[in-house]
Amino acid sequence: MAGLQYMSGFGNEFSSEDPRCPGSLPEGQNSPQVCPYGLYAEQLSGSAFTCPRPSNKRSWLYRILPSVKHKPFTPMPCGDLTEDWNEVEPDPNQLRWLPFSIPKSTEKKVDFVAGLHTVCGAGDAKSRNGIGIHVYTCNTSMVDKCFSNSDGDFLIVPQQGELLITTEFGKMRIEPNEICVIQQGMRFSVHVFGETRGYILEVYGAHFELPDLGPIGANGLANPRDFLCPVAWYEEHKVPTGYTVINKYQGKLFSCQQDFSPFNVVAWHGNYTPYKYNLKNFMVINCVAFDHADPSIFTLLTAKSMRPGVAIADFVIFPPRWGVADHTFRPPYYHRNCMSEFMGLIKGHYEAKEEDFQPGGASLHSMMTPHGPDADCFDKNSTAELKPERVAEGTMAFMFESFFSMAVTKWGLETCQRLDKSYYRCWEPLHSHFNPNWKPSKK
Repeated sequence: MAGLQYMSGFGNEFSSEDPRCPGSLPEGQNSPQVCPYGLYAEQLSGSAFTCPRPSNKRSWLYRILPSVKHKPFTPMPCGDLTEDWNEVEPDPNQLRWLPFSIPKSTEKKVDFVAGLHTVCGAGDAKSRNGIGIHVYTCNTSMVDKCFSNSDGDFLIVPQQGELLITTEFGKMRIEPNEICVIQQGMRFSVHVFGETRGYILEVYGAHFELPDLGPIGANGLANPRDFLCPVAWYEEHKVPTGYTVINKYQGKLFSCQQDFSPFNVVAWHGNYTPYKYNLKNFMVINCVAFDHADPSIFTLLTAKSMRPGVAIADFVIFPPRWGVADHTFRPPYYHRNCMSEFMGLIKGHYEAKEEDFQPGGASLHSMMTPHGPDADCFDKNSTAELKPERVAEGTMAFMFESFFSMAVTKWGLETCQRLDKSYYRCWEPLHSHFNPNWKPSKK
């Protein structure tokens, strides 16, 4: 919505109250005997109580009715959402998907939850250590229905179609080339405006944070001030026929009924919130002398593991930028990696594979699986005149990188019918340039 307001900052201590109820935030304490306006106080914890202050996450919500008022949860069909990493045999090949199909609204109404499809992942939500990569393809809005993920955080990357996301903290509008993060346990509902598609990175057991900048200094990459979180907004919406709350718990879906909207939070304060970010605000660091820098310089958010410098997942973007490196092969180098690399394309053409890697599609280069520029890219850039040039103009590609060795689901390999089985052929024209009689040029 054009009139939506936000608060700026990453991980700040925020406070907000709906202007229709001034003074609804209690003064000087979190849980008074009687809250203003007769509200209920409810704490949402995103970390253990005893976590060190820099990593302690919690918010206090002041709501018309507490979230505990609901009928029992019962299992519901999970569709293509799964945490079964053993349903098909492992596949170490380079994998690429054509744009994932969006169901036509004239054929079948599919909302955000029904349109979730797991492509790959690893680990276990029960042990709070893992990752899931999903796509969503939908065409209709959630009505009298919300979703909550008890397993982890959702980082949502829209590719086609805007999302209007209502949360307990307020509303956010997310467009392609923006992202949002809905953290563990937060209830939200998604309104769409037509055929809609995007990607989701889910992490268990950790929250996303800004990467350390090291010698870059105090500023750069994704600056904290460019992250936005919603302001308080509530609805006192009674639903006698039943409001459905869907909960993702231990990799399965459950639903319960209640007779009111969960978006009844009149005021809140804390540092555990949903947030959004516009990718155009990323301050790009790049090589200005020679060689191709490692893609870690494009890390926007990271979910750290217990091993220093090793991520459960990094969210990396490849925005428009200048390429100026001298006597250098400028595209990404050929690579085998101890990490898994899942790539998606929001718009444009990815520099290392300009033809067949399409917006709305994806690729997965698994742990130690060779990958790199296709033959056409190698030939063109090995002979190109090296002058300053704009790279990735009009393009936005991204990568979900993880130290997990990810398994691809049956849906990803078979059911979706979007796997490009000819992907390997883009490297077949590569041929040897080896010349045993080569001599260095005299200077």
